[in-house]
Amino acid sequence: MRDSTPEPGQYEAEPLSSGMLSRFKRDRIDDLAEKVIQGERLALDDGLRLYRSNDLHAVGCLANIVRERKNGNRAYYIINRHINYTNVCVNRCALCAFSRDLSEQGSYTMTLDEILEGAKLVQDTPTTEIHIVGGLHPDLPLSYYIDMLKALKESYPEIHLQAFTVVEIAHIAEIAGRSVTEVLQELRDAGLGSIPGGGAEIFAPRVRSIICRKKISGKQWLETARAAHQLGIGSNATMLYGHVETIEERLHHMIALREVQDDTAGFMSFIPLPFHPANTRLVECAGPTGVDDLKTIA
Repeated sequence: MRDSTPEPGQYEAEPLSSGMLSRFKRDRIDDLAEKVIQGERLALDDGLRLYRSNDLHAVGCLANIVRERKNGNRAYYIINRHINYTNVCVNRCALCAFSRDLSEQGSYTMTLDEILEGAKLVQDTPTTEIHIVGGLHPDLPLSYYIDMLKALKESYPEIHLQAFTVVEIAHIAEIAGRSVTEVLQELRDAGLGSIPGGGAEIFAPRVRSIICRKKISGKQWLETARAAHQLGIGSNATMLYGHVETIEERLHHMIALREVQDDTAGFMSFIPLPFHPANTRLVECAGPTGVDDLKTIA
């Protein structure tokens, strides 16, 4: 990182070279380049054309213009400690290599003492966050999650707690017989700082019926995230790609996230997750290629 890097939002991208401009024209995306340079919003058809472009350098250049306009020449990261409190899950999604049934060999659910023991690894390290996710356990009460957050916050008051995807929160609310908003308020009061982005997968109903049939719908995912944002709880957003979805379905997913962000500004980051088929029921899927990864990130 250069010492002279300006603050985010104050960066002006360097003028494009004549060689890059001719590259946009050769790949017939010069009109898209103009939209990006002018700060105009891209539509679904624009996204399709970028995905179909074979010039990764040109597409990457356009993505970098937007990146530097937003953040300057900076990248951000955190150091965190992951705790997966249970692998028991009632959904058993086809995409998942982690979950187990309650009575299945290899299933586990951590006690509060075990969770606190696992959290000890943050001591004497530059860790700033504990990241907590798990399966949808059929029996754990709301008090389990509340007690977990309170104990962690009491032990590590300076550590940010990012916990429970919106899928987990919707499940916890259902088990407790409470509204999502009420549960979010209780979790926030117990120490919840923000929410991971998992469980979004691809919002399209066609895709969800194949890869995560029992999971909450894409609409419910977005509504739960919106409810969190309205309470001042930020969240991440994800997209699992490279399985049975189409490019159009990916783009509809991104646009749906963008629409919620327009309303709430509550998403802290967008994380494209490449699908790894090993040990899932979707082993026939090849997963994304490196080129696909680069285009999706761009």
